Amino acid sequence: MSIDLTAASITEVVQKTFEDAEDERVKELLVRLVQHLHDFTREVRLTGEEWFKVMDFLERVGKTCTPTRQEFVLLSDILGLSVLVDLIHHPGGGSATDSTLLGPFYVEGRPTAKNGSDISGEVDGPPLFFNGQVLDPDGNPVAGAKVDTWHSDGEGLYDVQMPDKLHGQLAMRALLTTDDEGRFWYRSVAPRYYPVPTDGPCGEILRAANRSPMRPEHVHFWLHAEGFEPLITMLVRRDDPYVERDAVFGVRRSLVVDFVEHDAGETAPDGTCMDESFQAVEGTFVLARKER
Repeated sequence: MSIDLTAASITEVVQKTFEDAEDERVKELLVRLVQHLHDFTREVRLTGEEWFKVMDFLERVGKTCTPTRQEFVLLSDILGLSVLVDLIHHPGGGSATDSTLLGPFYVEGRPTAKNGSDISGEVDGPPLFFNGQVLDPDGNPVAGAKVDTWHSDGEGLYDVQMPDKLHGQLAMRALLTTDDEGRFWYRSVAPRYYPVPTDGPCGEILRAANRSPMRPEHVHFWLHAEGFEPLITMLVRRDDPYVERDAVFGVRRSLVVDFVEHDAGETAPDGTCMDESFQAVEGTFVLARKER
């Protein structure tokens, strides 16, 4: 290893330290990562002061992370990296439903629920009735599919953002199973557009760039079924004011649907005569078969 390094020669020297890596993919990733990081540093002529600010920023991102607050996921989201990874491997255009990013508010250990259940967790807000169906590429129903779903409340807050109010309980999320016709359905409360968290380091990036932190009204889904590829996706309200400028670039045109408003006195999809206004949303999800 040379000790007479220059700004031009150090990149190759560092890359050679990975030559003995046993995993070729790990070697490739690290070598290319060093190349791009060094090229960026030379291109912008990063100063020592700026480098220390970057290190401080990344340290604060890590310290902001908790089991229910993934600031590194949010950083990936606002830089478009999360969606880029998805677009590379799921470019869309086929028969399967388009995928999109998972987002920072997915929680493992969510409650299971039977079809038709109220998954709101008694959160206040206008009712939302969701009816979905899961199909294979030939249009046949996929029975027994597992469907994770989660969304915000009517003020744009997720359950994990208000632990005191909910006494640590989860709400507006559940794991459901499709019936013989591939259908699943539930009642909850209508979500709303909301800002991504801006009280942490990622908010500093958005403010520095004068970027909107807003996400449009949407409902998340993560579907699993034997013999099919998992699908992470969401449905977005068509007439939402932020549908064209999602802060994390997660909206795909095929995932924009109508969140239909109904007046009090109308009958809900589950047959209930409602004494208050409500929303009804329908979605069809087509899963791709796993390649053998």
